[in-house]
Amino acid sequence: VEYLALLVPSHRFPRSIIFSMEDIQALKAKIAKLESEKARLMKSDEVEMSTLDDVDPSKEEVDRRSIYVGQVDYEAEPAELGQFFSQCGVVNRVTILCTQDGKPKGFAYVEFTEEAAVWAAERLDGHIFKGRNIKVCQKRTNVPHMGKSKGKGKGDGKGWKPYADRYSPYGSSKGKD
Repeated sequence: VEYLALLVPSHRFPRSIIFSMEDIQALKAKIAKLESEKARLMKSDEVEMSTLDDVDPSKEEVDRRSIYVGQVDYEAEPAELGQFFSQCGVVNRVTILCTQDGKPKGFAYVEFTEEAAVWAAERLDGHIFKGRNIKVCQKRTNVPHMGKSKGKGKGDGKGWKPYADRYSPYGSSKGKD
């Protein structure tokens, strides 16, 4: 039996990883199957997806044409969401956000080609998609540094006490933590 040793320079994998040739052939077959499935989904004519490759719109303009969809079923596919919202207008892109593990977070963004489709899509708020009531609203534009603190503040986190030592009826507060 032939083996392939992989040296991974990472703190997560301090040792080398050893694969047998049968394992490698099985992985290659799995990759080929996944690539064919990807090609099949890309060729799917279920949803009319137009591309705006020749246009470089600003972020605000794209956000005006996009909606946020909450409470999305974890088994939902982008093509299914695109087909659901195609009744509102031409769908340009569907993005389902996932965790680092590749598991869906339960919400998505749908981008349309026209702003009028957003109004029609907002009317689908509360409708059932794959057995769940979905939340639909216009996507908000992210403001850089919004909600981020500039620092930790003053003191040690126990509150600011300007006269704690001089006027405390219980004596000095120094050394009592």
